[in-house]
Amino acid sequence: MTQPVQEPSRADSLSFAVIAGAYLLTVVTGLRLRRGTAGRLDATVQVVGDVLIATGLVYLSGGADSPLTFLYSLAVIGAAVVLDWRGALVAAAVSTFAFTALLLVMRLTTPAGGIMVSPSRVLFVLGSNALALVLIAVLSGYLSRQLSATGGALSQSEADLRRLGRLQQLILSSMPSGLVTCDIHRRVTFLNTAGSGILQEDALACVGQPLEKLLPGVSVLAPRSIRSELPVQTPGGKRVLGLSVSPLEGEAGALLIVFQDLTDLRRMEEDLKRTDRLASLGTLSAQLAHELRNPLASMRGSAQLLAQEQSKDPVVQRLTGILTRESDRLARLVEDFLRFARPPQPQRRPVALDTLVSETVDMLRADPLTREVTLEVRVPPQPLTAPVDPDQLRQVLINLVRNGCQAAGARGTVRVALARVDEEAQIRVWDSAGSITEEMMGHLFEPFFTTRSGGTGLGLSTAHSLIRAHGGTIRVSSHPAEGTEFLVGLPL
Repeated sequence: MTQPVQEPSRADSLSFAVIAGAYLLTVVTGLRLRRGTAGRLDATVQVVGDVLIATGLVYLSGGADSPLTFLYSLAVIGAAVVLDWRGALVAAAVSTFAFTALLLVMRLTTPAGGIMVSPSRVLFVLGSNALALVLIAVLSGYLSRQLSATGGALSQSEADLRRLGRLQQLILSSMPSGLVTCDIHRRVTFLNTAGSGILQEDALACVGQPLEKLLPGVSVLAPRSIRSELPVQTPGGKRVLGLSVSPLEGEAGALLIVFQDLTDLRRMEEDLKRTDRLASLGTLSAQLAHELRNPLASMRGSAQLLAQEQSKDPVVQRLTGILTRESDRLARLVEDFLRFARPPQPQRRPVALDTLVSETVDMLRADPLTREVTLEVRVPPQPLTAPVDPDQLRQVLINLVRNGCQAAGARGTVRVALARVDEEAQIRVWDSAGSITEEMMGHLFEPFFTTRSGGTGLGLSTAHSLIRAHGGTIRVSSHPAEGTEFLVGLPL
């Protein structure tokens, strides 16, 4: 006949609540040990508490015949988790001792008329439980060691991975070359710090943008280009990039682009080429000027003798005047040639550049060429002194400002600004015209090159020679929308 199913009593529910609470504390202790907020003493107290709770519940549920003797096994497993394999063996020994003591106490305190468990039954229960606890201790200890070793190896691998990740980021951030990666759809996936600096773009903002927007024209070089040059317009101006394009391994269609800023290198190359050309032309100009000076002096002397005869013929007088005037003009032109070809060595002395710039601009305000042009001057509040030849530098400024006024025209603007940048004094002469084309840039400082009727083409060439004699640099940039700027750099 089937026995009716009995509902769990209140005592049963309380027992299960105690069991759940005890082993919840075991889990909490294990987590605290892992985080380092608990010590070995906390774990020992926890295990001893588990054994005591198991002993109490076994006592209340029938002793040798209790269905809760498995709680000793859970205590041993908990010891293996929160302690090590030695702790599991100690917990097994303590559990066996506690269970044995419990059975002895229960046997000794059983009334004479009560039901006694046979000695053989007690020995069997003790032996089987002791053997089971030892085996569980050994097995759980082994698993705990393996888990600890695996966890340690995993933690080490994670630490190595994080260290490699940091090293990779440091390498990419420390690279002097720009680096860009893109996916198969030609959208930027990464831009390193150097690349962000060269292109003057925010690295995070560039991620997801089309590659062509960042580097216009680079798609023509895909999927592989060992060495190419690409002009790129950046917020800071036009840059010349030397770059290589290669497929990105491990991702189909992705590209890796490594680039360097060659703008300064190309500018230096152009300066060297220009200096070589100017040196050759200077030598030729000097030879030509020397060859012209003697016959020119003879011609002018003859013209002066003719003028002294005071001929009454008006035609003779007019031709004599033309000959004298043109001889003087040729003599000045020859002197200009010689000044360009062999500029005098600058007589350097400490000069207050702010005062020199302000006075030169004020002097030029009286020039008829500047009357319809807005002339602005900007100098730093602190005096800026540099070792220069004031006469030669004033000649350079006059040349550049007059050229700017002629280019800007009526109602145009010319601005002269002085500033200190690192160990260099920089003079910027800007005009609002922006009329210098790319084709003209390469010939701007060459002698005899001019775009104005009546000009000799020696003004900028002479300015270039004088600045080079000071150990400085002179550069020019021009754009119709941004104007033209001559930048003179002088070492301090």
